[in-house]
Amino acid sequence: MMKTHIGRFRMMGLVEGGSLLILLFIAMPLKYMAGIPEAVTLVGSIHGFLFVVYVMLALYTTFKIRWHFMWLFSAVAVAFIPFGNFVLDRRIEKRFS
Repeated sequence: MMKTHIGRFRMMGLVEGGSLLILLFIAMPLKYMAGIPEAVTLVGSIHGFLFVVYVMLALYTTFKIRWHFMWLFSAVAVAFIPFGNFVLDRRIEKRFS
């Protein structure tokens, strides 16, 4: 998976999507139900860094393999939707594998 540009993008998408799920379903409940706001601070910072890397890699992949800009738009849009990166990963796998 890590040998191609698309493979690296897919892997980063899964990591970034996973960090969003950890933020939403673990860190946020810890903050609001258990009174541990540090969880959101830590996980939110990590997720923010991963999101920036993900967008940069999406741009790089778009230009390197000459993706249509709709793929780039989709990649950025699904990053804001829980489980969105996993759905996009399946579509990319079917389309480009």
